[in-house]
Amino acid sequence: MPARVAAAVGAGVLLYISFPPRPFWWLALPALAVLGLLVYGRRAKAAFGYGFLFGMGFLLPLLTWIGSLVGPVPWVALVVLESLFVGLGGAGMALVSRLPAAPVWSAAVWVASEALRARVPWGGLPWGRVGFGQPDGPLLPLAAIGGEPLLSFVTVLAGLALGEAARRVVVWWRAARAADSTAHAGDAPPPAVGDAAEDGPADGPPAAAESGASPPASAEPAARSASPRALVVPLVIAVAALAAGPLAALVPPLSGGPGATVTIAAVQGNVPRLGLDFNAQRRAVLDNHVKETLVLASEVAAGKLARPDLVIWPENSSDIDPLRNADAAAQIERAAEAVGVPILVGGVLQNPDGRTTSNSALVWEPGVGVVERADKRRVQPFGEYMPWREFFRLFSSYVDRAGYFVPGTGPGVIDMAGTKVGVTICWEVAFDDLVEASVDNGAQVLAVPSNNATFGFTQMTYQQMAMSQVRSVEHDRTSIIATTSGVSATIDPDGTVTQSTTQFTPAVLVNRTVLRDTVTLATQLGAVPEGVLVALGVGALAVAVSRRRRTAGEDEDG
Repeated sequence: MPARVAAAVGAGVLLYISFPPRPFWWLALPALAVLGLLVYGRRAKAAFGYGFLFGMGFLLPLLTWIGSLVGPVPWVALVVLESLFVGLGGAGMALVSRLPAAPVWSAAVWVASEALRARVPWGGLPWGRVGFGQPDGPLLPLAAIGGEPLLSFVTVLAGLALGEAARRVVVWWRAARAADSTAHAGDAPPPAVGDAAEDGPADGPPAAAESGASPPASAEPAARSASPRALVVPLVIAVAALAAGPLAALVPPLSGGPGATVTIAAVQGNVPRLGLDFNAQRRAVLDNHVKETLVLASEVAAGKLARPDLVIWPENSSDIDPLRNADAAAQIERAAEAVGVPILVGGVLQNPDGRTTSNSALVWEPGVGVVERADKRRVQPFGEYMPWREFFRLFSSYVDRAGYFVPGTGPGVIDMAGTKVGVTICWEVAFDDLVEASVDNGAQVLAVPSNNATFGFTQMTYQQMAMSQVRSVEHDRTSIIATTSGVSATIDPDGTVTQSTTQFTPAVLVNRTVLRDTVTLATQLGAVPEGVLVALGVGALAVAVSRRRRTAGEDEDG
């Protein structure tokens, strides 16, 4: 048991290591293979435990940036909550692990658990979905076919199939050794024991009961179960999964394609200090972005940089409400007049009720002011607002630092100098439906204004950039990431990061961007691929439970 516990936690850590900023995407395969081996044939309760431990090993280091924001207790509490969903996935994988072509159904169950985790509680936390760890891997083109859910499914499928092949090799080797020992001893071969030779724990039924393994759901001849032919199915599944990415790259979009070319500048003004209190000097943050825009204007005038058609500032670049504060408005106008083009300004706006605020992206035209705005549609719990504020105050004094932001509505698209810009503010890029809505409503390029200064030199900004890489491929759009403190970046429609900044330095990126109106299969299908995969997982669970009940009934009758 201690070895299995260590293996579960270790496999979770391995999955964490596969995520950006590290380029070790392939480590996801052995990580998921180990999880599949641990839950194979186990009772749901034991498999839930292994899945939970796997989730802790994965999410605890992945979400360390949350600890830097709110301290260790809320961070660990969140990881425990999220790991419960991984545990549910592990239990479901165990239930379907004895079905034919089990890796397929297990991978579908995994996607179902990710879909649930991405939606509940409080709107869900899609962070850490397996597909978001694959921006550098060969399976990335699958995002253009079925979005992140299909990318997750095939990645998990490849890992589980390789794990199942390895398990069958061990079973075959053990059976061969047993047969060889029997022959040398001159004894008759043991009677057939159904699929226990292949599927049961090596210690036999008593050990299986102790470890939480369930009895075999069906029987098959021992010669078949301990044969090299048993490797065919998992190996075929693994090869098909690994080939799916390169094959997906050959699938053309349904319609549309490249159009006009515009020049877009992303400004990273930097912040006066790291951490949660960075915006204590809100005017300094605004001034930094004004200053870098003035530098951009001077370099354009000197012929050193191409004149942009529009400029993207980050989220929170003006935490002083420019609609209420004339001085802040004057500084933004100064920058807009200097560069001579519209600026997308990340502002915090006071709502009429005097208590709540909106996290907004404002289109500021020189000489005119705000002509359009896009509000953040999904605000972040425990940061921008606090659910159950009185309850959570019992556990952490950081509760009162949470804001009173409210979600906005709208199409997720704004017009800047004739360019339709899809806006997903910071963590909104993690939500499939929000990015899809922006593209469906006409976005020709994706802008991701973000504020990552709160999280210091953690890996959060790289994890978020990987999501934008997946989104660019999913919808065949260039992504422009503008952050207060880095990493800002430009990403081509194939997911390649073409420019990026370093953290906590002022910088400007200027990108010649080809606008697109492409409709990929993923864009057209929307949530359908995820729905189909969830239905497959739930259906497989229903079949597995039905088979177990039928087998148990036959045993009682016998």
